[in-house]
Amino acid sequence: MGVTLHVVERSSHAAAYAKSWDAIESLLATMGAAETVLGLEERAVVAATSSRANRLANADHANLVRTSRSAQVQLEAVERLRAEKRLERLPSALREAAELRLRHPADSLRELAARTSPPATKASLHRRLRKIEELAGG
Repeated sequence: MGVTLHVVERSSHAAAYAKSWDAIESLLATMGAAETVLGLEERAVVAATSSRANRLANADHANLVRTSRSAQVQLEAVERLRAEKRLERLPSALREAAELRLRHPADSLRELAARTSPPATKASLHRRLRKIEELAGG
């Protein structure tokens, strides 16, 4: 069978135990508790799936928070430039990025980049918005 059981001596009795999950499953199967093994495996699969789903949801939430904060900083920079009458003096690509951020404050960089004329890459739009933040003193 290959199951390794460990034995510990107590004052009134001895206890045998298996340390690994595989050893426990093998021992239960050998004892005829196949239904219990299936139930344990099912619980392990459900727990792993739930854990993965939670990790993905947490990552998505963190990305949304980060994107939202970044968009807010970009909006504040554009507003600062507009208040200082510097927005209209920006090069056309930067002015377009600023205007898009104002019109679509909740859009992701990818969505904003697709709205540029001609469509830009996410990286290039990020550089434009970063430059706007720098010019605004942010």
